[in-house]
Amino acid sequence: MDVNIFTAGAAREDITPPVGTLLYGYTPDTVSESVHDPLQTTAVVFRQGDETAVLITVTVGDFGTSLCDELREKIGAELKIPTGRITVSATHTHSAPNVSGLEGWGDIDRSYVDGILFPAAIGACRKALESQRPAEIAVGVVRSKVGVNRRQQLPDGSIALGQNPWGCYDPYMTCVAIRDSETKKGIVNMIHYGCHGTAAGRNHEITRDWSGIMTDRLEAQTGVLTAYWNGAQGDVGPRLTNGQTVGDIRFVEELGGVAAQDALRAWDALGPYKEGGLTVYEDELRIPRKPLPPYESVKAKLASYADPDALINLQRLEYAYYKAVADEYEAGRPNREKDFIISHAVTSIGDVAFVPYPFEIFAETSMRLRAYSPFRYTLCLSNSNGYNAYLPTEDQIVRGGYEIGCFLYSSAYPLVNNADQVILDETLRIMKR
Repeated sequence: MDVNIFTAGAAREDITPPVGTLLYGYTPDTVSESVHDPLQTTAVVFRQGDETAVLITVTVGDFGTSLCDELREKIGAELKIPTGRITVSATHTHSAPNVSGLEGWGDIDRSYVDGILFPAAIGACRKALESQRPAEIAVGVVRSKVGVNRRQQLPDGSIALGQNPWGCYDPYMTCVAIRDSETKKGIVNMIHYGCHGTAAGRNHEITRDWSGIMTDRLEAQTGVLTAYWNGAQGDVGPRLTNGQTVGDIRFVEELGGVAAQDALRAWDALGPYKEGGLTVYEDELRIPRKPLPPYESVKAKLASYADPDALINLQRLEYAYYKAVADEYEAGRPNREKDFIISHAVTSIGDVAFVPYPFEIFAETSMRLRAYSPFRYTLCLSNSNGYNAYLPTEDQIVRGGYEIGCFLYSSAYPLVNNADQVILDETLRIMKR
């Protein structure tokens, strides 16, 4: 095979944990009682000339950054490629084991990681590399109302997790179909859409959530391996018929059916297949951090907590933030971290660009990036190559709410309020190099 020809390969492995595994997302003690649908990891490998790139989607909640780095290093060693060419994305289902480790949400399930997740992900990558075929690409885009802005404003002005029909969400669902350019047989369908995987809510079933129903249906209809990559879902929840952002397993099936119809429409909307071309744009992406708050105010805040060990979720994260700030002062190193640095790699295949971020990006950022990008199709990937909580748009910070709290308290040195504009500027700079 001519090494200069664009090739692609894809493979999937099962990563379903045993029943009884703790589930991630709301409280750190939610125990699974059954399997509604299997968890999966899917790897797509692209190659052209001396360049190789890997895109992996994993049906888990969030990947802790150090854990994700560990997996990428293992995959890089297995495939003999740099880790910068490997993008690992989480679909953000809340009905899978904990691989995040975010303060307040419980510990990483290391036995699951070592016994099931890592071997399967590495195996999928190896099989995808071994199945390389000359490839061509087609893209279909449709509007979808699977998602809705979830930052519901209450009568008193406060923000709750619900449905905000006036808020921003990214309405575009994209199908990137890749097939063998010689036999015309499908290699993989990559579905992209931005929405939280919380239709099941505080359930006890293991499930990929609504996206699992969608991918299974498109795969059955087309006979082609199909997987889902989550887009900008930081402020986007599932559009459930109960008017909320969480439900139960019935809502997974209900919304999954709607998503399946939209995915089939995106498939039907595929344009002509075209020859692919692989390019990776890689550089450091820097976002400034805020200085520490005054030490006296931090000590006063810490003294206000009666029982820190009893805190979970956002309250625990807030406490951990003030404790981390106090530790910085007491170690004699205030304001030592000036920038948040990401080793950023944008993977393009022809006129499609995949842009990973280790945050839950807000929808408007993705839409602005798409508008200014040099590529015809620019697909933002949330929860990719690590996890650093939410990255909101600057205009939403003044409103507060759950996502804003996570943004403000996820580190002793939180990012500047205009981080959305900075990340947009930095990404465009890297893409246009």
